[in-house]
Amino acid sequence: MPARPSYYERHVFFCLNRRDDGAACCCDHDAEGMFEYAKKQVKKLGMNGKGKVRVNRAGCFDRCDEGPLLVVYPEAIWYTFVDKEDIDEIIESHLKQGKVVERLQV
Repeated sequence: MPARPSYYERHVFFCLNRRDDGAACCCDHDAEGMFEYAKKQVKKLGMNGKGKVRVNRAGCFDRCDEGPLLVVYPEAIWYTFVDKEDIDEIIESHLKQGKVVERLQV
């Protein structure tokens, strides 16, 4: 039986775990704000929906000292980011053009 095509071309997960014990977490670096920004940008660019891109929340990736983090599937490419410019670069290069942003890869 042939493999069933994925519902989304790419699926982006942002770690939005918040640690209550004071340990490092992605939310210490405005991961929530960057998630909201990415979701808005993908929608604004008409890249969201079936057969396109989905931006989702995720729990802990267990790589807290490398954060903030997001991962793009199906390629399983892990990225860190600092600001909206980094998110824009990931959207333009990876999500639109299929080119990995090596400088942000972890």
